[in-house]
Amino acid sequence: MSNALVSPASNKALMLGNEAIVRGALESGLGFFAAYPGTPSSEILDAMIDIAKVLGIYAEVSANEKVAFEACLGASWSGIRAMTSMKHVGLNVASDALMSAASMGVRAGFVAVVADDPSMWSSQNEQDTRIYARFANVPVLDPSTPQDALSLTKKAYELSEKYRTIVILRTTTRLSHMRGEVETGSLPQGYGKEKRYIGEFKKDPDRFVSLPQIARRNKLEHVNAMRKLEEVEGDKLVEIEHADGSDLGIITGGVSYNYIKEAETWLGISGLRIMRTMMSYPLPRKPIADFLKSVDKVLVVEELEPVIEEQVKLIAFDEGIDVEIHGKDLVPRDFELTPEKVAISLSRFLKLDPPIDFELLERMGKETSALAPPVPPTLCPACPHRSTFYAIRKAATNRAIFPSDIGCYTLGYYPPLKTVDTCVDMGASVSVAHGIAVASRGDGGKTVVATIGDSTFFHSGLSALANAIANGSDFILVVLDNGTTAMTGHQPNPGSAEGNRGKRISIEEVAKAMGADLVEVVDPYDISAVVGAMKRAMEIKGVRVIVARRECALKSISEKRRKGETWKRYAVNAEKCTGCKACINAFGCPAIKWDASNKKAYIDPEMCWGCGSCAQVCPFDAIKVVDDGV
Repeated sequence: MSNALVSPASNKALMLGNEAIVRGALESGLGFFAAYPGTPSSEILDAMIDIAKVLGIYAEVSANEKVAFEACLGASWSGIRAMTSMKHVGLNVASDALMSAASMGVRAGFVAVVADDPSMWSSQNEQDTRIYARFANVPVLDPSTPQDALSLTKKAYELSEKYRTIVILRTTTRLSHMRGEVETGSLPQGYGKEKRYIGEFKKDPDRFVSLPQIARRNKLEHVNAMRKLEEVEGDKLVEIEHADGSDLGIITGGVSYNYIKEAETWLGISGLRIMRTMMSYPLPRKPIADFLKSVDKVLVVEELEPVIEEQVKLIAFDEGIDVEIHGKDLVPRDFELTPEKVAISLSRFLKLDPPIDFELLERMGKETSALAPPVPPTLCPACPHRSTFYAIRKAATNRAIFPSDIGCYTLGYYPPLKTVDTCVDMGASVSVAHGIAVASRGDGGKTVVATIGDSTFFHSGLSALANAIANGSDFILVVLDNGTTAMTGHQPNPGSAEGNRGKRISIEEVAKAMGADLVEVVDPYDISAVVGAMKRAMEIKGVRVIVARRECALKSISEKRRKGETWKRYAVNAEKCTGCKACINAFGCPAIKWDASNKKAYIDPEMCWGCGSCAQVCPFDAIKVVDDGV
């Protein structure tokens, strides 16, 4: 836990953007936090969980983003300042609540932090949260730096309560994980001395029961509040550099501002007239109009969709301003912006010959990277999912279809495992498996084997499983239960043995209660047991659930290292090894290497985490334990 996060006094500290958001929320008097982890937002949740008891706030790892959002809504309606955080696709899950709750409003401030992921570094798409904000008609603030992240978090709470609205604080991967010096304020009195999540819900069904006649009134009130917010607050949420500069202007927001400043240096220019808006929806109308009137030509620089650009063009049209507006005709619409990309866009806009041929450098970079052999991501050594996938393929053969889901186990897509045929969104493996099973019943030779992680199972697999069982589906569901939400930093989930306030929920008991036609629990490290369970499941029809349960290897080894404990390690007996490469070509543990000179496999002792699965895979019994404690 960072001391700067919980220090009661003002200070200066080096913080991640995500950490600065946490500090800003605390300085605003946060009392209630709920979230489901998702990169690049996960550090917010981790920090909140870490400091909750120390400061007397409530913080939970929720089952999914919708649940987290609605829990925060309840806290806000009870007079407690609340925050949720999620990645951009998490907002899809919470959007049902957002769309209805937006016009119902808040009592205490409610801020939803949504972290976008341009270039999809850890995501299946790069949707732009600002479009959701416009869709729901709620304000969205766009910080550019960690210092911004702190101050705009505080501003978000101010706006939330003043205009009774949910406020979205939008970040991106680059800002979430950027470090910078942040000057903090002081914490309110009472942190660490009282429970800050104790409030009182005052009944107001004429506002909080969204019947049609109530929803109509709520919407009109909210629309008026948003109009007033834009009119009153707009001037306070823009900054203009070199207001009396040239007739060429730049309008930007968020992290794109940083790229413009770097591009200025690279291009050897200065004095650009730059308007930075910290609120990208609703766009501050009067300041934008005044800025447009003062220039002949303007370039809108923003990541992803032309959200600011389209609003700028509407303002220019409505106000009758004759100005040349450029945006996505010069600035890339797809993927993350970089200083190089922005430098190219600026040079075209300003009709400059850049001192560096950035486009040539980019092409050379792509050509150079293409020369290096590709290194696909892989599951960790001793990962139980690898053993489960291997056993599934061994039992199901190549005639099986493998719908899968979001998690570490999506890496089962890569050779040699190749047990992921589809991956759409959280929980989709079960629903897609049901659809494929119904559609492929005419082909009796195919078996549908879906895989889903334990956290994802509770996130959105439950309703899909209920639907499949109720509709008489026919597939095998393998729940990859490693006891944690591993991909985002080992947060707990409802099935975890630790980290929750209440009771652990048994996946197998849930499946039995739903009426699954077969339920078995197996240990992935016992490959023959997993193969046996798979074969038994394949002998019957219906929805069959196999729970492959073994703690995440990374978590287990990290804990052993922390405690100074030892674990078994394995080695290849070179005399027995025939060089068949079954351990490499069929199993693919990164600890197993190939000695090209001797044409033998060997195991890197520094990477071996002692699961013993490779010993079961080797057809010649050439892999054995070399010691019992290293």
